[in-house]
Amino acid sequence: MNLLRPLALAAGLMAVAFTAQAQSVVVGGKNFTEQQLISEITAQYLTEKGYDVDRRAGMGSAVLREAQENGQVDVYWEYTGTSLLNYNKVEDRVPADQVYDTVKKLDAEKGLTWLQPSEANNTYALAMQRDEAEEMGIKTLSDLASAMNDGKDLTLASNAEWYARDDGLKPLQKTYGFEFPRSDVKRMDSGLTYQALKEDQVDVALVFATDGRIRAFDFVVLEDDKGFFPNYAMTPVVRTEVLEEMPELADHLNALSERLNDDVMSTLNARVDVEKETIEDVAADFLKQQNLI
Repeated sequence: MNLLRPLALAAGLMAVAFTAQAQSVVVGGKNFTEQQLISEITAQYLTEKGYDVDRRAGMGSAVLREAQENGQVDVYWEYTGTSLLNYNKVEDRVPADQVYDTVKKLDAEKGLTWLQPSEANNTYALAMQRDEAEEMGIKTLSDLASAMNDGKDLTLASNAEWYARDDGLKPLQKTYGFEFPRSDVKRMDSGLTYQALKEDQVDVALVFATDGRIRAFDFVVLEDDKGFFPNYAMTPVVRTEVLEEMPELADHLNALSERLNDDVMSTLNARVDVEKETIEDVAADFLKQQNLI
């Protein structure tokens, strides 16, 4: 009996160690406010649920996606339109209500599982200062095209990625039939486009639809009246192999997803970008308000 007791204890310790290892999750995120927020919210929430979380935030889109496909990142929140156009290279127009099902099917073949999409649609958009847009009668992207084709000399702030993306500036201009001269496109970090527009350094800026600075700075988002931009529903994407080992992870992430929408993300983003609260504090406060921790 005395010999069996140490063996039983050792086996128990090995089981505990295995369980702890099995519950280890790598949470990734991109390098802008909303992504830093949602990755921190996810990390804090899963930590509270007993997972050993390794944070990998602040990565570029392509690098993060590659890291997940290679097994270096287990979960991060991706946008349906980004997967459709940039990772799966779908060239044919896909109706907005079919984008999620399309990327879910395509990415399943790559070992990735799309969970419940949130109601936060962080699509790309072009914005102007409200008073300038009203003065020129610009409400839609077609109005913007007409104004520029009639000789209006307008400048654009864009991040470098969107400038060259498959769903970026060039195909947008082709769809609407206008063109910003290269000298009138100011490329900069994503966060700086808002400040450039606010300070009258440019006339039009690339924005993310759920960014809190749109409302805080009283910008007007130009209507995409030709439906150029696909739906960009923010959705947790997990490596299928990880879900098979930890199926309960899907329930946890879906519980987060169902609490997110455009207003929620806009408010959270504004608390960081406008009110200058820390990402960690905003994430923790959100989880407490939602009774998730």
